[in-house]
Amino acid sequence: MYVEATRMKGDAGENLIGLLERRLDTVVYRAKFVATMFAARQFINHGHVMVNGKRVNIASYKVKVGDTVQIKESSRQLTFVLEANGLGERDVPDFLEVDHGKQSAKVSRIPNLSEVPFPVQMEPHLIVEFYSR
Repeated sequence: MYVEATRMKGDAGENLIGLLERRLDTVVYRAKFVATMFAARQFINHGHVMVNGKRVNIASYKVKVGDTVQIKESSRQLTFVLEANGLGERDVPDFLEVDHGKQSAKVSRIPNLSEVPFPVQMEPHLIVEFYSR
């Protein structure tokens, strides 16, 4: 991810965050389809997620802007999916358009660092500095 972020035009730290937020497991977690990142990876690996109508079981799959991520019809009534939708501890970010009725999310744009809801203060320039050695 770091190498790809440095090859892109612009700030490498912003690019890295943009790439990480476009991973399928991150999109599933941010859309509140599951409660944790670990649950998102397992949910995807077990084949419950579709991207643009096709089943994808690779958590590191890179979602493009405009792609629609949705839960399979047969998986929408799973208890932990219904519970995750009601969690009030986090909000869905603005760069995702989520329809919890259809259990689908659309990536509308690549987020800036300030838009990503990290639980701690994130300093991507330190990450870039570390990996540039």
